[in-house]
Amino acid sequence: MNATYLRIDLVRQLRDTGNLMFVVLMPAVMYLVFGVSLGGGEDAAGSGNVRFYVMASMAAYGAALAATSVTGSAAVEQMQGWGRQVALTPARPAALVAGKVAVALAITSVAVLAVHLLGALTGATADDPLIWAQTFLITLAGAAMFGLFGFAVATLGKSESALGVATGVLVLMSFVGNVFTPLSGGMLDFARFTPMYGYVGLVRWPQLEGTLASGAGSDELWVLVANFVAWALVFGAAAVVGVRRGRRRQ
Repeated sequence: MNATYLRIDLVRQLRDTGNLMFVVLMPAVMYLVFGVSLGGGEDAAGSGNVRFYVMASMAAYGAALAATSVTGSAAVEQMQGWGRQVALTPARPAALVAGKVAVALAITSVAVLAVHLLGALTGATADDPLIWAQTFLITLAGAAMFGLFGFAVATLGKSESALGVATGVLVLMSFVGNVFTPLSGGMLDFARFTPMYGYVGLVRWPQLEGTLASGAGSDELWVLVANFVAWALVFGAAAVVGVRRGRRRQ
């Protein structure tokens, strides 16, 4: 049943060409604007160049956006009573959430691969091919947290606007999470407690090893991991609660 459910959900997501094009093209276009169109892309940055840094950042945002968008579609399912229908099967809430995240990561891999291919074709460089592989894998695996985030907002909100709310909050989290613009001072101190900070810091780790682009010091690896794990647990718990609420009779 789980394999069948995953296959059906994946096919359904692939048929949504509008959303698929959005989550693939958005980060690619942002990389072209911030990484290629602007000058200084060939300057050194850690174990790579600035263009690689921008590529990794936009891939992280694209992965989070894709995962959030895919799992956020669960809001429509909840409104249609699908949650109570699935409750008739042996699937547990945690298993259902894991299945949604797995489908989200499959779609996310397309968005991340697109940005990395574009980076390779436009001059993004790293000192070691292993840095490319590590950045790609961390970006993809870490996006699971935002799959949980999108699912939690969708199932707890249970409205057609839930997906818009989730993606809007994600943009805000990216701005305050040191994704788009290097932060410093009080804003940087605040950013360290936000969900995107730990994730994008881990994505950049193979290249920068915690060094901040703003020149405001560096982060220890355990700080980034702790941030990521803490928010993943929060979003995961909220997603499971949302599934259980969706199974109740209205």
